[in-house]
Amino acid sequence: MATWNSQLDDSLADFEARSLTFDGATRSVYVAGEGPAVIVMSEMPGIYRLVADFARRVRDAGFTVWMPHLFGTAGRAPTPLYMIGSVARACIRREFSAFAADRSSPVTSWLRALAAHAHPVCGGKGVGAIGMCFTGNFALSLMLEPSVLAPVLSQPSLPILQAGGMHIAPEELAVVRKRLEDEDLTVLAYRFEGDRACRAKRFADYQAALGDRFLGRVLPDEAAAPEVPLPPHSVLTLHLIDREGEPTRAAVDEILEFFARRLR
Repeated sequence: MATWNSQLDDSLADFEARSLTFDGATRSVYVAGEGPAVIVMSEMPGIYRLVADFARRVRDAGFTVWMPHLFGTAGRAPTPLYMIGSVARACIRREFSAFAADRSSPVTSWLRALAAHAHPVCGGKGVGAIGMCFTGNFALSLMLEPSVLAPVLSQPSLPILQAGGMHIAPEELAVVRKRLEDEDLTVLAYRFEGDRACRAKRFADYQAALGDRFLGRVLPDEAAAPEVPLPPHSVLTLHLIDREGEPTRAAVDEILEFFARRLR
């Protein structure tokens, strides 16, 4: 059961912490598994147990997980004050353009370099990428790296304080759109119907830009785990009901199948 307490701490002992440098910046990346690479980008406030548990499911499905540490304290439970502080610090960092529509966060260049590094190391047809909440839009920008074949956007929440808007530069979007058509690729995306951080207008903007290449899944609010003291938002972590027949569990299963179909 997901609660706001230390039970959501995680030692990440079953991941290998690697220090990787791209574009002059060095970051820790938590790696585990074997098989084609999948980049798992954490929601706010950072990597905690439920994010790591999702990464473990990807690992156990036959993939190598690469989980970059982008903000927060790796492994720390998401308490309310920690959440507020992590969001505030990320919003003022230059590598994140949190409030901007029609602009990509600079950190996505580093993440593309990570994908380019991971693909030859892990093999397979290509690389999968999934972002959640603050990083939700990043998987689309990662498609500027040719090896990225399976992008997933879970409750993409940037730009902050805007009902719609796409957090990707127009010239990058044009490249992505061409790749989707030329290579017969698709983008998976998820949100809860009443999510105030990822509203219907945002999905409508992506649908208008990408057409039938954008597969947006909207889950009913009552499908969210009821014990979580937050409005429905985190499809794959806090609000996941991990039981057969539940819409959030179906989302996890669909994502794993998507990775398998595209990457193997």
